[in-house]
Amino acid sequence: MTDRHADLQAEIHATVDELVASGREAGVQIAAYLHGHPIVEVHAGVADTTTGRPMTAATPVYGVSTGKGLTATVVHVLAERGHLDYDLRIADVWPEFARHGKGHITLRHALTHTAGIPALPADVTLDDFADWDHMCAIVADARPLWTPGRQLAYHAWTFGWIVGEVIRRVTGRRVGDILTDDVAAPLGVTGELFCGVHPSTRPGPARMEDGNLSAMLETFAGQLPHLDRVAPPGVRPDATLAARPDVIAVDVPAVGTLTARAAARMYAALLGPVDGVRLISPHRLRAVSRPAVRGTEWVFGRETTWGLGYAVDDDGSFGVAGSGGSLAFAYPRWGLTVAATRNRLAVGDGDPLEHLRARIRDTVAAAAD
Repeated sequence: MTDRHADLQAEIHATVDELVASGREAGVQIAAYLHGHPIVEVHAGVADTTTGRPMTAATPVYGVSTGKGLTATVVHVLAERGHLDYDLRIADVWPEFARHGKGHITLRHALTHTAGIPALPADVTLDDFADWDHMCAIVADARPLWTPGRQLAYHAWTFGWIVGEVIRRVTGRRVGDILTDDVAAPLGVTGELFCGVHPSTRPGPARMEDGNLSAMLETFAGQLPHLDRVAPPGVRPDATLAARPDVIAVDVPAVGTLTARAAARMYAALLGPVDGVRLISPHRLRAVSRPAVRGTEWVFGRETTWGLGYAVDDDGSFGVAGSGGSLAFAYPRWGLTVAATRNRLAVGDGDPLEHLRARIRDTVAAAAD
């Protein structure tokens, strides 16, 4: 680690310590890699405010939609090996999916959130989520809201069953198993990247708690007419959901549980070798990280850009952020990756983890440019 990076580590550490000491945060992790090597690894606070269990670098944290980046990475690892093609028609491997005119929807449509089936039944419950076959049957029977490719709409939950079932039909394996065996294990972070966390996993995941996320989602539901269509009241991605161990244990590839250091390491292995492990080729990296679709997104009404399974930001980064504050992104221009988690979920609070991400990015960019 250079002196510059040591100064950055110290600065981030001081900021995180202050966030925890002030009571604004309970537990925080943040990590960054540069050209395959760690330059920041900070953790502070507690993983469980009821017991005082400390937050460590190895404590998995429920990252909500940040987990979509884990699932997308599994897709690209399989594509690199020739097992998947982005233009695969989903119905070719999942015939039931062809119902109601969905026969031309491709894996590419699913990865770019343009498949046209973002909605779930209004009465869906968390108990339904525990039944993989039942949820896949719901998705297979869904009527598309528009022609595939025509409209960008965040498939908040359905992304996971669409992509996950394609993977299962093609390989005979669950996303979570591939993530563990083919991504986490080679990178030396087994036990830190999950779709669903088995209750016997040790160290256990952080206990999630509410900052203001639940109240804000209720407010958003009153302002955004399509929010409850993609995340009905019984399955909103809030702290109530995240605090249930039985929910975190369910394999739902639209979400995930992770450590910041493992997510940063995984994205680093997309950009280049990490201790001799590279997940995809430079050619595939360019294909998956560049903008694929851009438009006004249907749920939140904002101009949004997606690559193949990852959001693409105006600063050139690709990755995914989750409700309540977690994030994991890569910057191909600088060979940089940044990931962060928190276990007190909040929105509209100045987004301290996003500020830390920007500080790391700007420091690295200034040194490089």
